[in-house]
Amino acid sequence: MNYQFHPDAFDEHHDSVAFYQNRLPGLGADYLAEFDAVMARICRNPDIYPTIAAPDIHRAGLKRFPFDVIYRVTPTQITVLAVAHHRRRPAYWAGRFGK
Repeated sequence: MNYQFHPDAFDEHHDSVAFYQNRLPGLGADYLAEFDAVMARICRNPDIYPTIAAPDIHRAGLKRFPFDVIYRVTPTQITVLAVAHHRRRPAYWAGRFGK
């Protein structure tokens, strides 16, 4: 199965890569590698992570970085709704369900 980003989630993801890369060269690549590993697991088994909003919204945490990947599962696609920082604006992404 493939995944796509909600446009705002893509911006969040891109900003995180840039932030970590500017903080320490190579750290952005580490963030990206961890994100890619989580997305590979999700694509292989979309229901591996807990459902946080019925019926199809899930959350997968990154281990090294303080982010959760919030995603929606449909029969043909996974949509990344948010790449949400653990301590910033909880559930700000909830309005993206229908988009």
